[in-house]
Amino acid sequence: MAEETQIKKNKSGKRDYVFAVGRRKSSVARVRLHQQVKADLVWGDISIKKGDIFVNKKPIAEYFSGEVSRRLYTEPLRITNAHQQNYAFTIKIAGGGPSGQLQAVIAGISNALAKLDEEKYRPTLKKKGFLTRDSRIRERRVVGMGGKSRRKKQSPKR
Repeated sequence: MAEETQIKKNKSGKRDYVFAVGRRKSSVARVRLHQQVKADLVWGDISIKKGDIFVNKKPIAEYFSGEVSRRLYTEPLRITNAHQQNYAFTIKIAGGGPSGQLQAVIAGISNALAKLDEEKYRPTLKKKGFLTRDSRIRERRVVGMGGKSRRKKQSPKR
């Protein structure tokens, strides 16, 4: 009986992170922004410290390799002057390809920063367009079009 009350107290406690979602095409990025990183903060088998960004339990530099990708996912932090060393991010991505996933991460980080300090970060992020969801998705396959979405069936000439 005492264990059950212990579990309930832990579950009803305040979360020590800010949660946000970023979406693009068919990709969904679920972002957790940790402000105070405790020494025992662990995600899976990885210990997390300030300044870390992990995506699907890998360092973000390993998941999105390249200088261009790095500049893109650090852009929301750069324009808001929110230094990466002050926060830790843990991100789970599902669906889509590399480009859509990267853009979903950017949207998720931006939404998390906007939730963290509405008056300070939101106007800057809104002005740059990071809080607007890019709703363009793949056009669905249409019946009677010969198997593709935009293709027309060939008509006989005689």
